[in-house]
Amino acid sequence: MSKKHGNLSINSDNLLPIIKKWLYSDHDIFARELVSNGCDAITKLKKLEVMGEYTFPEDYKPQIQVLVNPEEKTLKFIDNGLGMTADEVEEYITQIAFSGATEFLEKYKDKTTDDQMIGHFGLGFYSAFMVADEVHIDTLSYQDGATPVHWESDGDSEYEISDGDKTTVGSVITLYLSENSLEFANEYRMREVLEKYCSFMPVNIYLAKEGAAQEFETIDEADLKDDDVIVEHIHEDAKTEEKENEKGEKEIVEVSPAKEKVKINKRPVSLSDTHPLWMKHPNDCTKEEYIEFYRKVFMDYKEPLFWIHLNMDYPFNLKGILYFPKFNSEYDSIEGTIKLYNNQVFIADNIKEVIPEFLLLLKGVIDCPDLPLNVSRSALQNDGFVKKISDYISKKVADKLSGMCKTDRETYEKYWDDIDPFIKFGCIKDSKFSEKMMDYILYKNLDAKYLTLPDLIPAKDEKDDTPEVVVDDKDTMTVDNKEADASKEEKEKTTIYYVTDEVQQSQYINMFKAEGMDAVILKHNVDATFITQLEREKDTITFKRIDSDITDTLKEDSTEDLEDITKVLSETFQKTLGKDKLTVKVEKLKNGNVSSMMILSEESRRMQDMMKMYGMAGMDPTMFGGEETLVLNANHPLVKFIVDHKRSKNVPVICEQLYDLAVLSHKPLSSEEMTKFVNRSNEIMMLLTK
Repeated sequence: MSKKHGNLSINSDNLLPIIKKWLYSDHDIFARELVSNGCDAITKLKKLEVMGEYTFPEDYKPQIQVLVNPEEKTLKFIDNGLGMTADEVEEYITQIAFSGATEFLEKYKDKTTDDQMIGHFGLGFYSAFMVADEVHIDTLSYQDGATPVHWESDGDSEYEISDGDKTTVGSVITLYLSENSLEFANEYRMREVLEKYCSFMPVNIYLAKEGAAQEFETIDEADLKDDDVIVEHIHEDAKTEEKENEKGEKEIVEVSPAKEKVKINKRPVSLSDTHPLWMKHPNDCTKEEYIEFYRKVFMDYKEPLFWIHLNMDYPFNLKGILYFPKFNSEYDSIEGTIKLYNNQVFIADNIKEVIPEFLLLLKGVIDCPDLPLNVSRSALQNDGFVKKISDYISKKVADKLSGMCKTDRETYEKYWDDIDPFIKFGCIKDSKFSEKMMDYILYKNLDAKYLTLPDLIPAKDEKDDTPEVVVDDKDTMTVDNKEADASKEEKEKTTIYYVTDEVQQSQYINMFKAEGMDAVILKHNVDATFITQLEREKDTITFKRIDSDITDTLKEDSTEDLEDITKVLSETFQKTLGKDKLTVKVEKLKNGNVSSMMILSEESRRMQDMMKMYGMAGMDPTMFGGEETLVLNANHPLVKFIVDHKRSKNVPVICEQLYDLAVLSHKPLSSEEMTKFVNRSNEIMMLLTK
């Protein structure tokens, strides 16, 4: 067969049912599309007026009216844009996927105009058939001598077009609603839909019930506007009261002067804020406006921590405001809401391709006319442009936070506990964000002071064998000499001790404080992963939980050999507790009040955390090389008693109690272990009564 060239053909009989059923995921989105078309018609007319091709009537006010009629089961969208001729109706309406906005922009591309068109694909009008059995268009073009046009279709491939009777420039789209879409003839339902999609359209939008009786309001005559329709003039006499003067005499005093008022037709209130806050320059916005906007849009009456105003023109056009919300309790949802707009038209909530994953907790709006939307505007095409927007947002957040840390440290510290886990999550997920933020992550120490990584790891004196972590001018965090010596063969590392539970690990904290040592508090779930990544990026530091080992600083300087005592205590505890694999370590601790402690190596703990993460919490960590070690203080009387009276009948009870006390300072007991511990404690106290 010879080569043949041709054009693909589309059968509208098959296409229209697909458009009606599958074009948009949400049927209420038809309101957005029809209002957007009206906005475009008005925008075009404004452009023509600017270019001298049209002159507005003296009282012209651009607007879109939406009229509901539950009795007639209709819904009307009325705009005073440029309207259409019969030829334009044939071209724009009857040609599916022909965009009038695209053609208009192409025609006037050499003209200098700033307004943006909303329509791009030429399919929005047909969304009306998702809710309507029949659609009518009545339109009159702005062109001199134009004839009004009437068009109607029941959603099949056929339509009727004829002369109409419209007398004013613009268009009326009338939807004869289907039985399963009559909800949209309800004024309150349509208000909900319009507020969802059209709250920030660039044209005023008014909603009313068609044929409803006119409502009135009374105002001071001085507050009259030029377009107010006066129904009645009302005179209010001055108000007086009988009061006692300085002499104690009663007299009549005027408390309110006479007023001239008028009753007028009630002024319509637009559902659209045509100049939303994000479209303004940040220098022109006040704190009060930011907070008011936040409360209005997100219905959150807790004041946000702070916000970031995005305002970018190159290499792409993007404006918006991102709010860091305040979470008051553990019951607050940590899922934010980022509303995506395109030329002030609502597109969707939380488009994850645009917002970095770690910032989805934020609340805010982003308006980007350059976004590559798909035909339904409900999702983004997958391309590199979207990644650039995401990277830009990450950079702006990092710039805001680092700048605040440098210039307003007190405020930054006040917010830190709320934003801590999300910033660390961002460092885990985004290497560029991590690079920018690493020196501005705050770590709270045991005295509730906030320190940065540079605060914790200062430059070291090469002649000094004892590395230090300087907290401030008075406090230092001393690192174990043995650890420093061992690491010198490779790279000298600074050990940063940390606490995950200030109550559970209070015994260790007290020992650290008594020796002038310090630690940082890392108690969020994300911290375990964060410090592991931090150690990979900073190979000169290592993190250890405060109960992972007994440092030399906590021990007495002693040459006494504890090998024999250790052997005795190991055998006694292993036999009494029935734990053959229990490791017992005996040390002479400076703190004589501490009898026993439990330690778990940092490696074993992280292995346990990893097993929990992968649903392996019940597995024995020893199979991966992890083990718990019971540390006994050779200076404590109870430990000495066990060594000296190992055959005493009280030794088993003391061993069990010391073991449970050590575990309690390390982690919670199981329910069975706690029951035994309580019963045993009661038995011990009963001995005191004998």
